[in-house]
Amino acid sequence: MAIDTVPPLVAAQLNYLISHCPFSVKVEQMWSGCKNPSLLDRFTLVIPYCLDYIKWDVIYNAMYPLAAPDVIFGPEDESFQPFYGGNEKSRKNSLADWNSKDPARLLSLIIELRDAYIAYQRRRIEEVDDDRLKFEISTMLSREGIEMYMTSCTDKPEEVKFAVPLLDMGLNKLVAGSTWRHPQKIYLQVVFPVGKKHSTPPPPRLKLISSAELKALFSIEDFRLPPWLDGMCTAEYLPTLEEMLESQIKDAVSSVEMRRKFITALVPLFGRPIEADPVFCRRATFLASSGVFTFLVHFSLSLQFPKQQAGLTLQSSQHFNSNGMPVKSPNLSEYPWSPRWEPSEMADRIFDFLADECLNFKKYCNQLNQQ
Repeated sequence: MAIDTVPPLVAAQLNYLISHCPFSVKVEQMWSGCKNPSLLDRFTLVIPYCLDYIKWDVIYNAMYPLAAPDVIFGPEDESFQPFYGGNEKSRKNSLADWNSKDPARLLSLIIELRDAYIAYQRRRIEEVDDDRLKFEISTMLSREGIEMYMTSCTDKPEEVKFAVPLLDMGLNKLVAGSTWRHPQKIYLQVVFPVGKKHSTPPPPRLKLISSAELKALFSIEDFRLPPWLDGMCTAEYLPTLEEMLESQIKDAVSSVEMRRKFITALVPLFGRPIEADPVFCRRATFLASSGVFTFLVHFSLSLQFPKQQAGLTLQSSQHFNSNGMPVKSPNLSEYPWSPRWEPSEMADRIFDFLADECLNFKKYCNQLNQQ
């Protein structure tokens, strides 16, 4: 983003928005709307909503930098008019007393508009003539943070999507030293068809979705959703789901500690690692030698460790292939391993294995260079 070509007051507000927004907002494109094309005073914001994204254009005027911006919503939201009307609430908004010298003003505006959009989508869905949807909404009123969205495409039936946040257990605090900037979340996406009358309503489409950074701790893809029983509603489904999730996340946190103990057990044998993942302990690299032959030992530890054995790769520091890259071994898995062993025994067995395997690797490197 070329901040040097953005008017200073606009740049200050945009930088503050990106740095301080509680959700991960992004700038998709910037362009100029004035006679001086080098002044970029308009941009598209990509804003997360209901496990998808909405795009709003923010229109400043570089010739009048003290004026409040316009915001243009997507074509599918023509009826979204958050500040329309003459009531007191519509008059008291972030645009009414705009202060262009306050860098937090754009952030306040976007948060206010997004909150209004959540209420707008809920009103749309509550107006739908569908008893099942009305019941689903009424039984989930007590849960905070639920977002909903109604699709209305001409080429496919209407659907209502719910994004239900799960597990109020402070995921950011579970792993010591994590540098996650935004709160880590897990959501259940529930999708209901609209407008079709069924004697026995079909189950909704269900999908578990997490914030991307959480995958370093816990794999959503490996989690099996419990079955949706006939006649069930979302409020009945959630307790079992959350109980299963909480149990598996606690196991994932325990796995981090097990990986940490394993890497620590390698230190007396290999020395301190020259590179390691200090937070999730997913990888570590050690410098080793056999006579004059020096090589690196790369360990990669999966989320299923110790049920899944450590990945082990050797890399020569003295041999290079025709492309000038260091010679590496294939992944080595034929070493003694049991998930029931103590970390110290795991490390001892690997060290003994490598005492012989490094000679085979040295021979492999020499043969490769002779070809």
